[in-house]
Amino acid sequence: MANLPPYLFAEIDRKKAIKVAEGVDVISLGIGDPDMPTPQRIVDAMAQAITVPRNHQYPAYAGSKPYRAACAEWMKRRFAVELDPDTEVLALIGSKEGIAHLFPAFINVGDYTLVPGVGYPVYTTGGVLIGGETHYMHMGDDNDWLADFESTPSDVLAKARMMFISYPNNPSAVSAPVEYFDRAIAFAKEHDLLLVHDNAYSEIGFDGYRPPSILERPGARDIAIELFSCSKAYNMTGWRVAFACGNAEAIKTLGTVKSNIDSGIFTAVQDAAIEAMLGPQDDVFQMCEVYQRRRDVVMKALDSIGLTARPSAGTIYVWARIPDGYTSAEYATLVLDKAGVIVPPGSAYGPDGEGYIRISLATPDDRLAEALERMATSL
Repeated sequence: MANLPPYLFAEIDRKKAIKVAEGVDVISLGIGDPDMPTPQRIVDAMAQAITVPRNHQYPAYAGSKPYRAACAEWMKRRFAVELDPDTEVLALIGSKEGIAHLFPAFINVGDYTLVPGVGYPVYTTGGVLIGGETHYMHMGDDNDWLADFESTPSDVLAKARMMFISYPNNPSAVSAPVEYFDRAIAFAKEHDLLLVHDNAYSEIGFDGYRPPSILERPGARDIAIELFSCSKAYNMTGWRVAFACGNAEAIKTLGTVKSNIDSGIFTAVQDAAIEAMLGPQDDVFQMCEVYQRRRDVVMKALDSIGLTARPSAGTIYVWARIPDGYTSAEYATLVLDKAGVIVPPGSAYGPDGEGYIRISLATPDDRLAEALERMATSL
């Protein structure tokens, strides 16, 4: 526990509460929690599902058969990936839970996990909790923010068991070419690694871009699993419903850990998620249009604030380079003190995040515009 840092988003909530208590009208551009509601068609499906008595009993550990079949059907429709719902799909109580449970499933004390130089904090904290070691794969402008697994030292590789990648990437908002996935698959095979692709932002693409699945690539199913979540795709962050899919042996092992620890997802939530994935997808495209418009607003405002960023092809973030002379934490504190705006420091996402902040687009248009105006005038 002494080695576990404060969880980033809990720390953001704590700082916000202090400022609010001081009477500050705080605008948070921190947590990526969609401001748009869950589509009504999904809410209606849930309303119906909670009236079904059998849904009030313990859920199936691996997920209901209809839910896993729907996950497989969604992967087929979206990516043309064929999966066996009985052996290659596992329900998750949100992808965060699945990520955390991968560590007791595959990592022994002293084993290494290869983790992106900037990424979701649980890729690291999951290992800390079970006595595993972390090797950060370098990411930066010099390699287009593509995690550099190929330069991993041989002594680390000898003790490595698992590797995470995630594209479109949180927090850098960068997308990866499919050739990068092919290299990652070959590398994982060569070094006997479980390759985990966190595809949480697969449905949020801009300018006509539709992010791929790693399972589309040849040989991926031999060594890889992919995590998909309804959270960002369907504005269902609070519903806690996701799935893992891919290599059958890895899915079985992860399921064994989960069946000994949790009791599965409320079946009514699974029924609602079926509607999310297999119902009309118009709301997904409308959501992307909103985020793309907000991305453009932020990009236009950055110069007046003194920040720079690459235009993103997906996710709900802008990854902005801060002015020289500050650490990321110092600059984030300055923004909160001077502008009353919360932005997470890039260093909280990994060592290669130093010198950056992450700006969330999951903020209503008027509040986003006000936050940008405050930053421009007060910084």
